This record gives sequence, structure tokens and C-alpha cells, in this order.
Amino acid sequence: MNVSVCTISFRHMLLSFADIAQYVHEQQFQAIELWGVHARSLSQGGAAVIEHCLSLLKLYHIEVSMISDYIDVSPQADRNASILKCDELIALAHQFGTNKIRTFAGKAASQSVNSHEREMIVNHLQIIGDRCAAAGIMLLIETHPYTLADHTESTLQLMKEVRHDAVKVNLDFLHLWEAGDDPLASYVQLQNWVENFHLKNITSLENCKVFDSNNVYAPSGSRSGIVPLSDGQVDYTSILRAIHKSGKNASLEWFGDDPLRYLAQDRQWIQHIV
Repeated sequence: MNVSVCTISFRHMLLSFADIAQYVHEQQFQAIELWGVHARSLSQGGAAVIEHCLSLLKLYHIEVSMISDYIDVSPQADRNASILKCDELIALAHQFGTNKIRTFAGKAASQSVNSHEREMIVNHLQIIGDRCAAAGIMLLIETHPYTLADHTESTLQLMKEVRHDAVKVNLDFLHLWEAGDDPLASYVQLQNWVENFHLKNITSLENCKVFDSNNVYAPSGSRSGIVPLSDGQVDYTSILRAIHKSGKNASLEWFGDDPLRYLAQDRQWIQHIV
């Protein structure tokens, strides 16, 4: 199992790609999961910047595991705009040498979406999936609150409805636990579609609200309850022992303070566990 650092962890820090690549190498990670904002900024620097990034990846024997961004597939979405966004992310994935992009399945909780709205989202994902497949890219749907993949049953149903070889799952264990599901049982049910894992932990269910986008992207937002993998309510000892031979990539997301310290600490703990 490869282990990645999510660059969204550094969203409030001034770090260059060279700084991140060196850190990833020194802490014995195998890859970098590039947040779309960061990938787009690097790409806008031109061919020389991209060439420099690729040379650093080669130097440190690491790779970009995935581009993580957001394609709007909600019923209200402008489909032409979504297709353009998808094409942009495909181009970024090709530039950085990865075959995976991450998105969400809409913007509303599965229980609040009617059958017609759900059908529209499914159809939209199939259209985006076709574009990804034609480009040799996998589209990963993250298990996440306020989407059609907000719990295991709905995610499983979604994969069966979309029925697309290029549309897979980015399994975030904490968010399925947050939904009341057993993370390991969820993995067993979804493993035929899972292509990436997101790992993070929390001290209590009540603190999960810190991961709401309005809070987590705010530099002054609350970080209450965010803890290393070993210390929270989600049992990552059992999870890691179940997934470490999967051959898939696991990405560490750290939304708290001092990410360089805590990501390194989590990496060492993972090494110890597996």
C-alpha cells in the first residue's frame, strides 16, 4: 500500500512544490495527492514549472497519486461547465502523470434527493465517466456528507446505478463512521470499486463539523477534535491491517495545525502498525 500526503493539508502554509516533494521523500511517503487548486496554480506557471515538478518527482522516486477537486454534477449544474471542468482536470492529471481525479456526487444528502434528481446525478456521472475513460483516467467519488455517497448503502447503490468502469470510489473511513456505518464492513461491501483511501481521525462525533467546508477552508476556523490516526474514535489499527495489502493508495489528510509534524507522526505510526 502506497501512502500519500494530501497537499490540501498545506492550504494555509507557504510551501513550494519542491518543499513538499523533499518532505514527502524524507518522511518515506510514496506519493503526493495534489489538491486541484495547487495543481492548477502550478500548471499556470507554464511548461518549465511542470517540467521542474516532474523532475523532482523523479529525483525523489515519488509520484502524484491523484488530483483532488470538485466537478459539479448536481441537478442544477451547468453540464457544459462541468464537462469543461472535467477536461481541465484530465489535462492536469496527464501533466502530473496520474490516472485518477477525485470529485463528489452532488451537493445534497442522499436522503434529501428525490428519484428524478438522483437519476440526473447518475446520468451526469456517466457522461463525465465517459470523458475520463476516453482519456485513460478514473473518476473517484468520495464518500462524504451531503452527497449521494454519504453512507455505505447509498454509495453502493450509486456504483450499481452508474455502472461505469471508469467511475470508482475514494473511501474516506471517517465520513462513513460519521454516518453511523462500520468502516471495515463498508470496505468489504465497496472494495470492488475502491481505488483510494482517505485517512483522518477525530475525538468525537460532535467534532466532525470541523470538516465542513466553510470551517476547514477558513484560516481561523476551529480545529477542535482533530487528532492523529492513532488517537481518535475511528479504529485505524484494524483498518490499516485490513487494507495494507490492497495495493491501493492511502492518502493522509490533516486539517489541523502543524501539518508537517502530525503527518510525519502518522506516517511513522502507519509503518509501525503494518
